[in-house]
Amino acid sequence: MKTIKRMMDHMIWADGRILDALEESKTTNKDLTKLARHIAIAERVWLSRLQGKGSAQYSLWEEAEDLTAIRAMFEENAEQYREYIGGLEESALDETIDYANQSGVPFRTSVRDILSQVLLHGQYHRGQINRALRLESAEPVQVDYITYARL
Repeated sequence: MKTIKRMMDHMIWADGRILDALEESKTTNKDLTKLARHIAIAERVWLSRLQGKGSAQYSLWEEAEDLTAIRAMFEENAEQYREYIGGLEESALDETIDYANQSGVPFRTSVRDILSQVLLHGQYHRGQINRALRLESAEPVQVDYITYARL
């Protein structure tokens, strides 16, 4: 549990850092805000599934209104994930969750694997955002785990 909690803290830190970088860049690239929103919504989708709720109401690839709305989603996600993980026992990590993906296809996955997916998925897309910022001559932000661990 300690590793998952630590990685969740990293994810929350990295979500905030990537939004800061997008704000500082003053980018007008809608694909980047769409990607940031996608990270936030995917976090919500998985949390919903972990809580035994459906996720069909969430659209993973919509345009983002603005970074302020995305930041609010990230903050709400952080609070809810911390609450969820705070109440989770080590033994619950190997329990399986039945859920349907966004296309309605049923799956069964362990809590451990779902949390691993959440933790790794955002890192992949934050890397895409950083690369695009660099191509726009903006400054990418360091979001590696080791950077977080050195704080």
